[in-house]
Amino acid sequence: MKMDLNSRSIEELWAAHEEIASILSAKMQAERVKFEKRLIRLGSKDDLAGAPGRRPYPKVHPKFRNPEPAHQTWSGRGKQPLWISKLLAQGTTLDDLRI
Repeated sequence: MKMDLNSRSIEELWAAHEEIASILSAKMQAERVKFEKRLIRLGSKDDLAGAPGRRPYPKVHPKFRNPEPAHQTWSGRGKQPLWISKLLAQGTTLDDLRI
């Protein structure tokens, strides 16, 4: 359906705009309701966000301690801290740093 919009008056164009906007709003609301129903069937919305559905992990205790500032510790998980890399480069072993 092709319309010659240039020949229409501003009032006619504005009325068409308002009609299109209301139809579009109604269709978007219907899609939102349909989507929310699908989410409910799949599970709660919170489960999809990730946080409440996460498995609880136990607290990981430190396994290595820096001898100089003793407050620096590392559990052995993840990337090695810079202080461990420096001490290993100086010849210290991980067993020397073990708590």
